[in-house]
Amino acid sequence: MSSISSENFLAVALIINRSRDGPAFVFHYPPDVQPVTTYPEQPGESADEDGDILLQRLAQPRSRGGIITDGAGGKHRLHGSQFLAETGSQVVPWECVAGFPTRDLASILTPARPYHKKLFQLSLDPVHCISYPIHVPENGKWKRQRKSNKTKAPRQSDDNQAPHESEPPTPSVIISSESAKDRDGRKDDADEEKRSSMTMFNLVFILNPKKSEDKELVDSLYHNVVKKVNKAYKYSQQHCDFVWKESKRILLAKDRAREYGKSPSLETVVLTENAPVSRNKIATLHLDTPAGVLTPSVQIPAPFFVSDLPADHDRSQHGLWLTTANSFVSHEQLDDPEFLDKNFALLLLEDEKKVVAELQADRDPTTLSMIEFARLAKPTMSFYQIGQSNVLTASQVRKYAQHFIFWRRAIAIPPLHARDVYVVSPNSDLSRLPQDAAEWQRAFPLAPPLPNFLSELSYAPRPFKTFCPSKSHRPLYLRMLAWLLRGGWVTQLCTFAYVVVWPEIMYEVEYGMEAEELAAATSSSSHDDDDDDDDDDDDDDDQTPTSPASVPPAPTTNKEVSQADLEPGQVLPGAGDEPSPKSRLPAPPPPDSSPTSTAQHAAEMARLERIALKARREAADKATAHARKTTPVPTSRPSVNDSPHLAGLTPHIILDAKKATGKESRYLSAIAQRLKDDKVQAAWSVMCKYFDGRCALESIALQEDMKRKEAWTLLTAMSEYLLCTRHW
Repeated sequence: MSSISSENFLAVALIINRSRDGPAFVFHYPPDVQPVTTYPEQPGESADEDGDILLQRLAQPRSRGGIITDGAGGKHRLHGSQFLAETGSQVVPWECVAGFPTRDLASILTPARPYHKKLFQLSLDPVHCISYPIHVPENGKWKRQRKSNKTKAPRQSDDNQAPHESEPPTPSVIISSESAKDRDGRKDDADEEKRSSMTMFNLVFILNPKKSEDKELVDSLYHNVVKKVNKAYKYSQQHCDFVWKESKRILLAKDRAREYGKSPSLETVVLTENAPVSRNKIATLHLDTPAGVLTPSVQIPAPFFVSDLPADHDRSQHGLWLTTANSFVSHEQLDDPEFLDKNFALLLLEDEKKVVAELQADRDPTTLSMIEFARLAKPTMSFYQIGQSNVLTASQVRKYAQHFIFWRRAIAIPPLHARDVYVVSPNSDLSRLPQDAAEWQRAFPLAPPLPNFLSELSYAPRPFKTFCPSKSHRPLYLRMLAWLLRGGWVTQLCTFAYVVVWPEIMYEVEYGMEAEELAAATSSSSHDDDDDDDDDDDDDDDQTPTSPASVPPAPTTNKEVSQADLEPGQVLPGAGDEPSPKSRLPAPPPPDSSPTSTAQHAAEMARLERIALKARREAADKATAHARKTTPVPTSRPSVNDSPHLAGLTPHIILDAKKATGKESRYLSAIAQRLKDDKVQAAWSVMCKYFDGRCALESIALQEDMKRKEAWTLLTAMSEYLLCTRHW
């Protein structure tokens, strides 16, 4: 996932549109945005003629020493962080963003109503702007209509919801002590009916993405930040005209600074204090509402794992947990709560006592159950096991786990187990070793030094329980393991399997299929012979003189005989319904046919006889060849069977056993018949769906509610027919 950085994120700007004065560029943060000097290649976009002219005008100031024009038409030369007009007056840096005049940006970043609550994108090579414009409602009033207390209000729409009400995780919301009821009691009819002159506001994020990350970065930023921030602004604007009031205050401050020649640095402080969007990992907005201060938080979810080793120059991903446990999960599995509950546990990224103390400081009654969840959630217990404690329901466990993960207080991992194998992660950040070694020693004073312990883990990979001095030390060593995984020092070494079909089984299946084919052919041939004998008997019984009326008269001319020339009840040969299978062979010619038709009939009968004779000869040859083949004899170790009749056959690998069809399904059935133990044979049909090279065998016990020892015993009994590989 692409992340926001100083390289691809330039600024955030607020633009409003007024009914009388038109668009206004309210502010941008950071206040001083220098022109972009790198131009990543962008995909071509179509534009109309007016757009081309405007883009050409905006594209003129590209260098730090270029000449630009301000809103009044005056020319200015850019020097560092400020402009100097030709008249000698100073132009503050907020009049230009990344080399583009703010007056011109205000015009093109004011989309029409069709873009209301939709993704709005604008490419000003190399700058890329995205936003979620909000227009005044159709009635011209930002304030929503209040419902009578006597009438039950219907369910709030998405437009009137607080920004946190429609999001899955529960954000941090702080409400002032003044109650909403008291404020609502001081209702002013004049303010209720007053119309704001602001008809639209648009919070725009200005980016400079690389071509390779353009789409991914835009999608991530739009869904996680842009939409949520603008919805929060809309909610606050509807309740107390927050956006309009703050915009008027900032525009007035800018006018005064321009009029009295205020220092740009002082104005920078003013705008920085009023900017509600920060560049922290999690940005928190402070919005005034009748109920108090609303502080919704937004963020781009940070990746907490990587499925493959990042490039050496990409230091941002070094030290992250290295695993394929999440990347190999299909969409169907992600939509299955039961699968997630059984396969994942929660690993807090901070000390449990600290998390519980922070939750206890919150007076919200709902935090009581979250505190219980924080105490119950251990990295060795799956979500399913936590839900079985009768303290929290399964839905509560999922909700709180999602909350902790979304706000970067925890990560989801496969449950830690002493029987699993853990090694030093190839993606570990060795530059942190001195610092982490000191923290390790403070956290576990009696444990071996961190470098020594890491060396032991990777010297000879083996189950983690073998590192514990005794069984009583296992809880402590599992806490040590959780500490290492939290810092990205270790990763689980998992086992993945495919079904391998050895030549002995391939030969057996092909031999059986050939025998079935010959048996079917023999059965069909004998059935046809019986039918022919029955037909001959019928012909002998039906040899009675034919009455003249039943035989059509022979034509006296060369014209064809039509159905009209026949007597009632007579049918022209070939007319009527589809002939039966027996009648598809040429019928014997009538007694008074011409010699030519008799010869043709004889030739056709001879041709059909030759075809039948050839088919019988080929069938006999196949039967003879099959009889000469070596009869397959199952052995206990088909992988080492090097009999001469197996020469030329190479093992076959089934890439996904749960999708096997045709011959591959026969291979699986043949393997199942070779498993002597009934319990192993029954488990084969259940476990085959995990033999796809993507599902770790360590997770079978979790998904099938089995003991790990029992699961590995069954897998060991099947090992002759599994091709295994091990990686993270």
